[in-house]
Amino acid sequence: MKNLSEIDKNFQIKTTIEKTDIRFIDARETPFEINGIFYADGKFCRMPQEIAERVNEGVQAFYSNTAGGRVRFKTNSPYIAIHAKMSGIGKMPHFTLCGSAGFDLYVKDKYKGSFLPPFSIEEGYESVIELGEKKWREITINFPLYSNVNELYIGISNRGQLAPPTPYKKEMPIVYYGSSITQGGCASRPGNSYESIISRALNADYINLGFSGSARGEESISTYICSLPMSVFVYDYDHNAPTIEHLACSHERMFKEFRKAQPTTPVVILSRPTYYPNAEERNRLKIIKKTYENALASGDKNVYFIDGKTLMREAKGEGTVDGCHPTDLGFYSMAKALLKVLKKLY
Repeated sequence: MKNLSEIDKNFQIKTTIEKTDIRFIDARETPFEINGIFYADGKFCRMPQEIAERVNEGVQAFYSNTAGGRVRFKTNSPYIAIHAKMSGIGKMPHFTLCGSAGFDLYVKDKYKGSFLPPFSIEEGYESVIELGEKKWREITINFPLYSNVNELYIGISNRGQLAPPTPYKKEMPIVYYGSSITQGGCASRPGNSYESIISRALNADYINLGFSGSARGEESISTYICSLPMSVFVYDYDHNAPTIEHLACSHERMFKEFRKAQPTTPVVILSRPTYYPNAEERNRLKIIKKTYENALASGDKNVYFIDGKTLMREAKGEGTVDGCHPTDLGFYSMAKALLKVLKKLY
């Protein structure tokens, strides 16, 4: 006769967490709900591998980074633990390890703690957050921004129960496309990316299609995005266009392709978030704004534009870690500017 660990793989988890009543459940099982990512070929992904391979090497490298991924559920367990099996750990000098490779936890829309990865992390880790008294809570766990997650198990008390999460306000997500900034670099933890801040403010699902150094507006990625059901498209394509000429040739083309496929979906166009643009950035801004102005001139009533100075108005020149990638202050500033538009659409 098979033993319990052979029948139920959740009982195969070997843990060093000092809890005598802990049990682990695969995050892909009911009643957990996975948002922003899906599971394929032994890991969580943001888009299909065959699509990523058609775009460019960067997208192929980053499509399985779990930026924007969430697992949501209700529980009355007094603590939550994770046991994560990971690969491709993002370690960078300008990016906290908690942001690139860690998970954080929210009860409803309130931050309750981070599952901090050890600096020696290589193939995953485990961690626990104490919640206090046994009572029902709405839980969101945000996945790492710049690492791959092959498996995730959620640990709760044997005395605890699970239930499905409350649905988001709308069934269809907001879709974001852009650069490393869109992917979340360099938020101190996953819940501080601007998309995550917006998600909590609007009770909105979302998909993060930010690809570090690799958002170039190719037709293959455009075609894929056009096929996605969504409530709003946020179009942040500037930083990774290798030249002004490339941006001029591709920015409006991608917008028109999207508009042809989705005639009424609201589109929010952004320029790169910078409070003090240089000459090249001002020229890029003109190209991006022209896409917007041409859309308005053609009668498009579902297109919006936010320039980079407005995005960084709250942070001004103190909003980046390296002159490019936002700090938490920078991401808060971006989220605040976007919310002024998105609240009208959501």
